[in-house]
Amino acid sequence: MANNIVTLHRVFNTNPEKIYRAFTDAIAMASWIPPYGYLCIVHTMDVKIGGNYHMSFINFSTGNGHSFTGTYMELKPNEFIKYMDEFEDPNLPGEMTTSVWLKKVSCGTELKIIQEGIPSIIPTEMCYMGWQDSLDKLKKLVEPDIPDE
Repeated sequence: MANNIVTLHRVFNTNPEKIYRAFTDAIAMASWIPPYGYLCIVHTMDVKIGGNYHMSFINFSTGNGHSFTGTYMELKPNEFIKYMDEFEDPNLPGEMTTSVWLKKVSCGTELKIIQEGIPSIIPTEMCYMGWQDSLDKLKKLVEPDIPDE
């Protein structure tokens, strides 16, 4: 499993605060984290170091899904998030660690993500493709600048 790593890099036309909020707000996470064709239910989310979360992804076409739990390991508001998660399915063993860096740049925010420990049964290229969907949805959530109503 040591080689099951996905690395992602994007620049978003928004501020780090908005992206950090998208990673730490349950309603926001449910809207952008599942790849296209999946729904997400955030059952619990306690964003603090040592805090836990519990989520489920559901395949919209089949109704099948999988659940996972996790723990926040490090949080530096608007700069860094590190969390560990594991699937509840015993066929998807191991713990994945995801590190997220946010850096303010001239045109917005640079985002870097490294996900390590992906279960060997999941092809890393499929995980990478899933993240591409998620980051596309994240862009559509955080880049619009909608004035207060």
